Amino acid sequence: MLLWILMIVALVVVDQVSKLMVHYLLAPVGSVDVIPNVFRFTYVENRGAAFGMFSEHRWVFMVISVVAILALLIYLWKFRPDSALACAAMSMIIAGGIGNMIDRVALGYVIDFLDFCAFPTLWMWVFNVADVCVCVGGGLLVLWLIISMVADYKKEKAAKAQQSEENKTE
Repeated sequence: MLLWILMIVALVVVDQVSKLMVHYLLAPVGSVDVIPNVFRFTYVENRGAAFGMFSEHRWVFMVISVVAILALLIYLWKFRPDSALACAAMSMIIAGGIGNMIDRVALGYVIDFLDFCAFPTLWMWVFNVADVCVCVGGGLLVLWLIISMVADYKKEKAAKAQQSEENKTE
């Protein structure tokens, strides 16, 4: 459990330090090209949910975030999944939720700055390290669920085959 708490703390620190640096270094200039026409750092004050959506309902997302963070923390603490993949996924989601919650509470908005601008009609959103943690963590959690379901199916199939063999020998 200590490993996952350390992971959460480390990811929150990386998120908050990156946002602090962006606030002081990038806010005055707005945007800096890293790879022209592909990737840039762009300072955005996101007052909504993911990718700036639903900005007029900020309090709803704060409540949902708190409930989700607490639910995942309780699950991680109480049930301690055997899978490192599941624990890492949940830790990333928790860290991302905490990182963005800190901004919402302290600033009233979330600082976003990662801007992939190569395909502006396909991808127009600016995001941050916490968003990456939530999305990657969510993807890893789905992967873990699929792996678990396949493993359970294989066990069930093997048990049925074993039972069928035992019935044939009787």
